[in-house]
Amino acid sequence: MKELDRQEVFELASPFPYVLAVTLDKRDRPNIMGLSWWMFTSWSPLMIAISVGNQRYSHECLEHHKEFVLCFPSEGQEKDAWICGTKSGRKIDKFKDTEFKAIPSKMVKPPSIEGVTVAFECKVVDRVETGDHTIYIADVVTMRGNPEQVMHLYSIHYTKLISIGSNGNIKMDLDY
Repeated sequence: MKELDRQEVFELASPFPYVLAVTLDKRDRPNIMGLSWWMFTSWSPLMIAISVGNQRYSHECLEHHKEFVLCFPSEGQEKDAWICGTKSGRKIDKFKDTEFKAIPSKMVKPPSIEGVTVAFECKVVDRVETGDHTIYIADVVTMRGNPEQVMHLYSIHYTKLISIGSNGNIKMDLDY
């Protein structure tokens, strides 16, 4: 093994599951953030953590409303998912500027996204400052999904998306 720079390591460690976190801003306007930095932190109770840059609009949203919906975008949603990970909600309304359709959540205020593979509705219970990011730790209060949507998105070195199914199928050439 040899020492590598950050870019080489991230490329070798790819792919990373790509998810969308739906939040609300201080005016209750929904925002969608694309991210790869998330994880399960507990089985009982079921908990998830997401890491959000301190300068990001979604960070501001989470500081106002301590809830989010973590959505796994499905194959066919890659173009809009990419927009949500590369454009700021400060400048655009991501539900208006994409084909994503907001659907009411069951237990939290931020909406879910129609057609995603899985959606975890989450309530933030703690936060940890880690350098230039904040880790938001949340209880999963309910889960929903689409069993017919087995293909969801993964990020390759934060430069492109691929589709991998829970059945093991891989699709590399996504059109977005």
